[in-house]
Amino acid sequence: MKLYNTLTRQKEEFIPLEEGKVKIYACGPTVYNYIHIGNARPLCVFDVLRRYFIFSGYNVTFVQNFTDIDDKIINKANEMGVESIEVSEKFIEEYKKDAKGLNIMTADVHPKVTENIDEIISIIETLIEKGYAYEVEGDVYFSTNKFEEYGKLSHQPLEELEAGARISVGEKKAEPMDFALWKAAKPGEPAWDSPWGKGRPGWHIECSAMARKYLGQTIDIHCGGQDLIFPHHENEIAQSECCNGVPFARYWLHNGYINVDNVKMSKSLGNFFTVRDVAEKYGYEPIRYLMISSHYRSPINYSKEAIEQCTAALSRLYNCRENLDFAIENAETEKSDEAKISEVKAALNEYRQKFIDSMEDDFNTADALGALFEMVRYINKEVLAVGAAKDVLNLASDAFKELCDILGLLYEKAEKAAETDPLIDTINAMIEERTQARKEKNWAKADEIRNKLREMGIVLEDTPQGVKWHKVQE
Repeated sequence: MKLYNTLTRQKEEFIPLEEGKVKIYACGPTVYNYIHIGNARPLCVFDVLRRYFIFSGYNVTFVQNFTDIDDKIINKANEMGVESIEVSEKFIEEYKKDAKGLNIMTADVHPKVTENIDEIISIIETLIEKGYAYEVEGDVYFSTNKFEEYGKLSHQPLEELEAGARISVGEKKAEPMDFALWKAAKPGEPAWDSPWGKGRPGWHIECSAMARKYLGQTIDIHCGGQDLIFPHHENEIAQSECCNGVPFARYWLHNGYINVDNVKMSKSLGNFFTVRDVAEKYGYEPIRYLMISSHYRSPINYSKEAIEQCTAALSRLYNCRENLDFAIENAETEKSDEAKISEVKAALNEYRQKFIDSMEDDFNTADALGALFEMVRYINKEVLAVGAAKDVLNLASDAFKELCDILGLLYEKAEKAAETDPLIDTINAMIEERTQARKEKNWAKADEIRNKLREMGIVLEDTPQGVKWHKVQE
């Protein structure tokens, strides 16, 4: 598998630190509000990456943190008149609801900053001892000019980065590019004891501490959105490598931005959408589909038309699954001849290999989806339409579901009208009556029954395996 490494700006063959194992750290949300569709992209993209590694036989350890103490959380708590912990816990639970709706696998570890203060303090102490950090009146800063490789992830020399940097009011750092590792306590803010007095961690140090604690000093893959490359991930590298003396992460993966109607999403522009808002209107699964429908490094444009196209694409996949399930249940023949089985196996394997080749080439979910839909077209034309035997139908179903599972799609149970409609007995009796009329070549009566069912909002579909029916979508 080849992955584009932000650190080297090129595709590289993925070689894990330990054979058969992959350690992944993904930056999680700052829990002060509902997640927005921009947050949804790394969640969905790197969930598929994890699923693909598992499919490929790797033992994957996936860590995603919750930043549960931060200026934004404190400000939100002040607005609401509650403690910071109430805000963070509320929105962790809301995150979980949205993540479940998006079919995100639960991380192996979901560490919280507030539960890892000792680890954070330990790293800061080491950085001070090694001369990479300094304390000023209870604040502790990292000295960027002490780390010669600072800027290697964003590919900018320190001089260029310093050009736009400044020291804000109240900061006591020595140089504009230095950043806070520990912040002295302010009145009314949550604080913890430390060697430098009461205070709380800076943002960047959190991930360095939690990645080391749960994955070790060097990890395989660190991932997140492009907006985190600088300063967050740049600072993580500086802290971790100066503290531990070894490379922090071997591969850095970053997903592209989300635009809304071709304009960058922004609260100030009024084009800001939470996952919850979009899901209430369209459901969660079209959001997931949209997030993986383009190459992960490319920008995505969210629009009403785009989400509706995703809904339509999902309908094609659901129809394929439901048609396969129906055909298997109603197949008249159990076994095919060896020639037919070999032919179908060869075709399905061709589409499966196209899917795998796409995923192996820098995790190209867009092309992988293309291979999946090629498989769907084949199944519709060469398996379902010809009334294939049950063994061939099972082959097609297994191949189709395998690829959908890797992408995390088709997880919503399709409601069957038969299970919910109070007129089920009447409908089935009318269908049987129509079937008998067709056997007797009484086409007028058969058409009359079909029309009556249509008036009741029931649409019939004649297939090689029998009659299917569904309610008209209102």
